[in-house]
Amino acid sequence: MIRRVVHGGARWLGYHRRMTKQEPNDTPRKSWLTTLKVYLEPPSVRMLLLGFAAGLPLLLVLGTLSFWLREAGIDRTTIGYLSWVGLAYAFKWMWAPLVDRLPIPVLTRLLGRRRSWLLLSQLAIVLGLVAMSFNDPQVALTPVVWGALAVAFGSATQDIALDAFRIESADVDRQAALAAAYQTGYRLAMIWAGAGVLWIAAHAETSVVTGYQHGAWHTAYLVMAASMALGVVTVLASPEPLRRVLPPAKNAVDWLRGALVEPFADFLRRYRWQAVLILALIATYRISDVVMGIMANPFYVDMGYSKAEVATVTKVYGVIMTLAGAFVGGALAMRLGVMRVLLLGAVLSAASNLLFSLLSTRGHDLTGLILVISADNLSSGIASAAFIAYLSSLTNVNYSATQYALFSSMMLLLPKFLAGYSGRYVDAFGYTNFFVATALLGLPVLLLVWLASQAKLAPSPDK
Repeated sequence: MIRRVVHGGARWLGYHRRMTKQEPNDTPRKSWLTTLKVYLEPPSVRMLLLGFAAGLPLLLVLGTLSFWLREAGIDRTTIGYLSWVGLAYAFKWMWAPLVDRLPIPVLTRLLGRRRSWLLLSQLAIVLGLVAMSFNDPQVALTPVVWGALAVAFGSATQDIALDAFRIESADVDRQAALAAAYQTGYRLAMIWAGAGVLWIAAHAETSVVTGYQHGAWHTAYLVMAASMALGVVTVLASPEPLRRVLPPAKNAVDWLRGALVEPFADFLRRYRWQAVLILALIATYRISDVVMGIMANPFYVDMGYSKAEVATVTKVYGVIMTLAGAFVGGALAMRLGVMRVLLLGAVLSAASNLLFSLLSTRGHDLTGLILVISADNLSSGIASAAFIAYLSSLTNVNYSATQYALFSSMMLLLPKFLAGYSGRYVDAFGYTNFFVATALLGLPVLLLVWLASQAKLAPSPDK
């Protein structure tokens, strides 16, 4: 008991010093080489591989799927409705308490609480992808939809368990580095599930048949299902984070209170009135990026960029720049503190949208596109690494899955709602004004980050 109090107090004191810009006199500043070595540590390598498993399913039920369906002759209205499959990610907080508390028969005893849920969700993703591959949407769309739903819910559940696994695998000092490693794997998977699956489908087509060929997509999605083996092997080879013994529930009501009510009550108890400030910051931090991102692809088409140019510059090169930004953001957060980098990321994210406004006046300008994508994705990587580290610092490890799922869901709800009106805004005012408006949306975020840093919002000693 004494050891727990001392350890918790030490962690809180270290975090408090970072938040208040105080450094202990007897602790020398780490060199850049020592700082960057954190990416070679086993937890960082595991996060890289598990990040790949987390990033793979997203495009396969959203972007890539819409390409497949359109090629199969499915009308755009239906494709639009099917994008609601992605709402599973926004509402994952609803079953996050089960992932936090509910044991899985046999699996939890063999693997532990976090790894058992990770493995179960990964198996759901694999089965869903296989089911999608064996069904031709041109002949029977419904089975493809059910497969996509299985992938989406499995992916959202994997995110819940993986966020908890990451938070519990290292202390606060290393959360930014783990977030950067996670993002690296995630972005690499998005290249594979975006450009890679199209390349596989194209090469699987036969010259005998012209037009749409289901066999090509069958092969591509089976390869994607097999690619999930990387995450499965990593889960089986990883150690379970230190198990935290939870008080036993006396009855069903007591269990529900601990699983559903207590995670949210704990957050409110720890932060009281400051919880409003925190939630406001979470709900708006990525608003500039998310609202702008909905109109990015239509913008490229309207500016006359070809599919090859967009794929090369935005899907491959852009992801590389995001990875660079994530590593820079993770390293800066360890040296300067999360809040400073959080403010830097907010400034850069809003400012990069102004570059899109300038690009919209130049028509088809490939060099300009490369420069703008460089700045935008680098900024996004820095902001994401700092923001994930900030969210991680807010959670109580006893409820990490539920609380982090709530935070990450809130992060998307308001931006996604506003983004639904982005097309109407562009039609009324044009791209130039639209990109300026999305940049202005980031101004309140700067104020919220400053207020949060001044309030010295730090985790409690119970973390």
